Amino acid sequence: MSDTTQTQPIIPVLGDIHERLSVFGEPLIRVTAGLLLMPHGAQKLFGLFGGGGLSGTAGFFAQIGIEPALAAAVLAGLTEFFGGLFLALGLLTRPAALAITVLMAVAVFQVHLANGFFWTGGGYEYPLFWGLVALGFVLRGGGRYSLDARLGREF
Repeated sequence: MSDTTQTQPIIPVLGDIHERLSVFGEPLIRVTAGLLLMPHGAQKLFGLFGGGGLSGTAGFFAQIGIEPALAAAVLAGLTEFFGGLFLALGLLTRPAALAITVLMAVAVFQVHLANGFFWTGGGYEYPLFWGLVALGFVLRGGGRYSLDARLGREF
């Protein structure tokens, strides 16, 4: 997709710099989003970083009415950990991003919505943001600097 709007930079010397660096914006967001999701999956799957592991996550899910709790904990952990890894690598980007989008939608509506907007109060701000970031990669794909592009294949 190309933007046909022509604008002139306020500081002309920056125009060339922006042009050269702009190709890295999308991969920076994709890699960062994927890598930031992985520790959440590690908390759920392995109990790392202060997480409860599968039993703790399943217990929490059961407490808030998400059943079958153990299967949901496994699915959520796998999606965050491996979906995050695949998103970061740009491998199977669209399916990974779709799984993340769905997971974050469930997190918004089943876990966080009742707590209001702000993340500091347990609200839906964080999962909504990451779900929308992931949705962007469902729509756009992994881009030029992804393993999908390197392999010449994508969904």
